[in-house]
Amino acid sequence: MLPILYGLLSGISWGAGDFAGGLASRKLGAYRAVFYSDLIGLALILFVSIFYREAPPSRFIIFNAALGGALGTFGLLMLYSALSQGKMSIAAPVSALFAALLPVVVGLFTQGLPTLPQFIGFGFALTAIWLISQGNSTERFRLERLADLRLPLLAGLGFAGYFIFLHRATNGSDLIFTPMIISRTAGTVLILMAVLARRDSFVVQREAWPIVLTNATLDVGGNMFFILASQVGRLDISAILSSLYPGSTVILAWIFLKEKISSKQIIGIASALIAIVLFTL
Repeated sequence: MLPILYGLLSGISWGAGDFAGGLASRKLGAYRAVFYSDLIGLALILFVSIFYREAPPSRFIIFNAALGGALGTFGLLMLYSALSQGKMSIAAPVSALFAALLPVVVGLFTQGLPTLPQFIGFGFALTAIWLISQGNSTERFRLERLADLRLPLLAGLGFAGYFIFLHRATNGSDLIFTPMIISRTAGTVLILMAVLARRDSFVVQREAWPIVLTNATLDVGGNMFFILASQVGRLDISAILSSLYPGSTVILAWIFLKEKISSKQIIGIASALIAIVLFTL
């Protein structure tokens, strides 16, 4: 039960963080919001790590954690690039589905076949991710040319790489904060380079700081719970439960912003609940 609990808490925390991040992006722009979220999150992890001293990481952990952090940030940059080109109906579902599907495939080869209920649960969970991440707009998934899949697939590959390499860095280890520091440092450096390349301003309005701090804290929580899920459970279940984060974002937007939940998203949320039950069998 612990892997399922940690995976769910990761998805809930990441989803809530995305909700706060969306509000921060409206005030700062997406790239600047991500940069400050990463930077503040790194500061929070460094502060907490003072009270929980961990053993020095091996080269294996350093390599995998850094690569995972860089790939996760790369995926985010590719997703934002796709969204900026008006490909929302393609970018969100394709990147989310691929991010969850690839760790499932890797898990099958590295950790063996799951139980039959868990295998069926993967189907329900992937369906949930696809439906929920399409949003509540009336725009249908529309692929005019194969080239439109390039950025969403790269985004999904980046997110999947984060799951896979963070799992490699932490599975079988009792280190929690050290891999987070390494991965967050790599991601922060990459997003800083992107902000500098875009020549964005680093100014943050005073009223935006509470939202940015909330986003950073929740994002750190999502990372921590994913690492805990990876340490005690399978990669595929940890990754796919963490990838249900759009459900948390949708529910918070419905509660606080009065946004409507589409029929597709309702079906997706129901599919996610069925998947969770199946994972416990």
